[in-house]
Parts: sequence; structure tokens; C-alpha cells
Amino acid sequence: MAVDLEKMINNLLDFYDFKDKIVLSIGAGGGQFYEYAFTTKHVLAVDNDKVALESLRDSVEKEKLLDKFTLIHSDFYNMKEEGDLLMFDFCLHEIPGPEKAIHYALIMSSNIIINDHWPSSEWAYIADEDEKVRKSWEAIEKFKIRKIQRYDTFQFFHNYDELFYKVKGQGDNSIKRIVKYKDKKDFKIPMSYGLALI
Repeated sequence: MAVDLEKMINNLLDFYDFKDKIVLSIGAGGGQFYEYAFTTKHVLAVDNDKVALESLRDSVEKEKLLDKFTLIHSDFYNMKEEGDLLMFDFCLHEIPGPEKAIHYALIMSSNIIINDHWPSSEWAYIADEDEKVRKSWEAIEKFKIRKIQRYDTFQFFHNYDELFYKVKGQGDNSIKRIVKYKDKKDFKIPMSYGLALI
């Protein structure tokens, strides 16, 4: 499976100037998005998944960026840190009470970026996250949005097994929704996502 990470990172860098900022990155684990850190002052990377944080550690260590990161294994609602920017990295829809989460985030920073699936995204539907994503964008719309942008990309898969491995943790609905890809090879699934600055 692959997604055009380089394009997604460039979109993020075009959307917001990270230069000399202290960034609280929520859901930062996994090690996919970290290139913005080259210009930041520091990144406090927060995730409740230890394995995902280790992946991030490996990625930033290879890029000689480890000194720019503080890795924090924590639930979002236990955080007390402050920064110039707080970014929800494809995770707001997973946090209980997205409106409450944004209010809590505004205590830690006056600048909030939400980087998340778009409500009409085919990938969000496939991953059985469409309802959670819809609710998180409804919560976002209750705040003053200073800037918003939708982007379209794809998730690429070589075969059904690769897709199944990616979504099996999402539950039975997701597994039912991928049946149509059973005999396909080298296919792509549209993925729309958005960036919003509050």
C-alpha cells in the first residue's frame, strides 16, 4: 500500500508556515509526516500508541531530526503542554468528543490545524470511518475557520491481501466493504482529505 506522501507533505507545507514554531503534533506516531519539522523550533509528538511512536522515532532518527522531537506517550486529554501550533494528524475523528477536543486544544495553542479525512472520502468509507469523520468535520464547523482546503489523492494497493491487511483492524464493516476488490490487482482507492486552520 502506498499513498503519495510527498504530495501530502508539500500540501501541508504550502498550507502553513512551520518556521521556528513549537508544534504539538497529536496522533504523530507512525513516522509518515515529519518533514515539516526541518523548519520548526521543536515538535512535541504525542500518541497513545507506543509502537507508532517507535516508528516515528526510527524515521526522525534516520533524518537526523531526533533532537527536534520530544516523543510523548499519552492520551490527548492528559496533555498539559503548550505550543505555537497544535496539529491533529489524521486523528481528530478517533478522539472521543471532537468538539470537546478542539476546545481543549485551544487551551494549549491559539493555532489549531486539523489534517484529516474529508467526509465524502471513499477511503474513509472503506475504512468504516465515514461516520466518525463526518462528526469531526461537523465539530470543526462550529469554530471560526481561518483557512480550509480539500485535497484528493489515492491509496494504492498491489492486491486484495494488502488491502485486507491494512483494514482488518477496522472491523467487520470494513472487511465487507472491500469485497469488491477481491480479484483486483494494482488498484487505487480515492482518498480525499482536508486541512483546516482554526
